[in-house]
Order: sequence, then C-alpha cells, then structure tokens
Amino acid sequence: MKRFPHVLLLVESSRSSGRELLRGIADYARLHGPWSFYWEPRGLETAVPRLRDWRPDGVIMRDFDPDDQTIPRGVPAISVGHSRDQVPGVVSIVSSSEAIADMAFDHLVDCGLRCFGYCGYRDKPWSMRRQKRFACRVKDSGYPLFEYEPPPNLAASNWDEELPQLVQWVDALPKPIGLMACNDDRAQQVSEACKVAGVRVPDDVAIIGADNDRLVCEFSDPPLSSVELDFHSAGLQAAEVLDQLMSGKAVETFTIPVDPTCVVARTSTDTLAVDDLAVANALRYIRKNPRRTIRVDEVARSAALSRRVLEKRFRNYLGRSVMQEIRRVRTDHIARLLLETDWTIQQIGAEMGFSGIEHIARYFRREKGMSPLAFRRKYSHRLASRPAVR
Repeated sequence: MKRFPHVLLLVESSRSSGRELLRGIADYARLHGPWSFYWEPRGLETAVPRLRDWRPDGVIMRDFDPDDQTIPRGVPAISVGHSRDQVPGVVSIVSSSEAIADMAFDHLVDCGLRCFGYCGYRDKPWSMRRQKRFACRVKDSGYPLFEYEPPPNLAASNWDEELPQLVQWVDALPKPIGLMACNDDRAQQVSEACKVAGVRVPDDVAIIGADNDRLVCEFSDPPLSSVELDFHSAGLQAAEVLDQLMSGKAVETFTIPVDPTCVVARTSTDTLAVDDLAVANALRYIRKNPRRTIRVDEVARSAALSRRVLEKRFRNYLGRSVMQEIRRVRTDHIARLLLETDWTIQQIGAEMGFSGIEHIARYFRREKGMSPLAFRRKYSHRLASRPAVR
C-alpha cells in the first residue's frame, strides 16, 4: 500500500493570513497529493504539540527553529516568518514588506496627504522593514514623518498599558496626517486610540493597515483600509517547495515572498486632503465617476478652470496629468470588480462603457501590465469568499 506523505502544519489560523496560507497548502495537496495532515486550530501563542506516534515527513510552521527538539531532526521544514525573519538554511515565507509599504504610501499620497506617520512593533522584523521603507519613501518625497516608539519591554499583548501612550501620540500629531500601521491589528489599535483622544478618522488621521483581514477591518469603526496580501499563492508555493524537499530534491530559493495585490480602500482613508480647492473638486469628480468615460474638459468644467490651468496645477500637486488620474481610478475600479464580483470581463466592460473585450483589455494592460483575464486568474481564489456585487 502506498504511503501518503505526513505533513505537520503549525500555522496560526486565528487570522485570515494564516487561513489563506493553509488554503493554498490544501489546494496544492488536492491537486498533487494526497497528503495526510496533522493540523489543529491555532492562535499566535499556541504551544507546539508533543507528537508521539505521528512522525511527519515535512513541516510548515511559524518561526521554525532548527534546534527545536519537538520536531525530529532532518525533517524537511518551511518556516512562516513572524517573530523571526529569514531562518538561515531554511526555506522561509517572508512578506514583501518594501512593496507593502510602497503601496500604503502611494495610497495615502493619492488621498492628497502630505504629512505621514507610522505605527508598528519594535520586536517584529517585518514591521521594522515596513517602517524603514515607509520612512524612506516619505523622506525622499520631502514630507514630514512622525514615527511611534512603543514602550520598551512591553509585550505586544499588553494593550491596556500601552493605550495611554498611543493616545498621547496621536493627539500630538499634526493634522491632517496619513498613517500607516504595520498590520490590521495595529491599525485597529490606532483607531481606538484616536477615539479616546477625540481625533477624527479619516478627517484628522487617515489610517491604512496591511493583511486585509476582513473581520478586523470591517468590525473597526470606521472600517479600515488595508493592503491585501496574497497568502494563498504563498501557501501554494510553500507546499510545492516542501513536496520537492520531501522527495529529496534540491531547491533553488530559500525565500517564498508574500506579495501585496492591491489596496482595499474603506472609510478610514476616505478623505481628500488637498489644499487646492480646484484640484480637490477635480479629484472628487474623477473618483465619483469611475464607471463613466469622462474627458479632461469635463473634469476642468467641474473645477471651474480651463484645461490648461487645471493640468498645470494637477501636475504641480500630484505629479501626473488629469488623464493619468482618470485612467488610474478607472483601472483600479476594474480590478476591484474583477476580484469582488463574478461578472464576466464582457459584463465589466459594458458596465464601464468600453466598446468590447479588446478595448477594456488594452486599457487595463496599459496600467496593470497584464490582461484582465490574467489578473483574475492570478487572484481567482478570492472569488470564492467574496459576495457578488450587483
């Protein structure tokens, strides 16, 4: 009788990131297995179980330690980075923190914000990498940056003790300000601190997190904007690499990236902090009409300016033309429809005013670097967990 590989999964499942990672692993095993899994619902602090009669052929676990004697030596393993980053000599799943910070910064800039803050953890390497990149982007752009310093020797779980300091920090920030939190949990804590301090979100502080944990984001008041990460694809790749290791094959890479896919904008960044009233009116007009084919002259009329003057002020403030902003907003809306609905590309094209599939495909590819079909296929696993928009 053929023996199925026994795979030990010690991945926290209390957050959507861990669940998506597990779903990617399960999808790979369903196509290339079968595998026999040892898995149980876990939180971040769940202890490693003591295995007596179940010897794994492979392990995927959070913060794998090669010296941990609870895992038999020599068993192929993949580490899911959390408190540790890349584990030397071990294939590690690591978030693309620099790309995540870039996406968050660009979103806040598109909201018209010109003053920025960052709130993270001092003991998490992924948080520090996001902070470093976010700080570089802010400083390279010539804008002021305010970074939160967590209390030393304070556990991340000791929120009650930290709250007064965070309240004091957000209260002292210049307003308006765009603030990146290292993840959605931290973004929710910043939002709660703003409530205690009497600071308005998003009018005074616009907040964006990362991971797009829908439960955390949508239970927050107001709902939190977040950078969505492709943990599902990382799970697929991790399972493929583990399969190779269990077969005795060498692997070419020791890093499996978790890449960001898009910003899911919610109320916490629903602001337009633009001092130039005419530019602000033009931006509002563009963003209120993502499904219509609008022209630059139409936008200029909404701002009560000539096209030439609007173009000059637009470039001075945003660094791009009016038409580039129209294309960006429309393409982002197409991407949201591709990910959040089960509409065909032809239906989306008709809804957006395109003459045919070829037209919308060219338009989308120019901005995103891939066709609408390729974009949907790459992230098609998301459709199963999202309601159709009608």
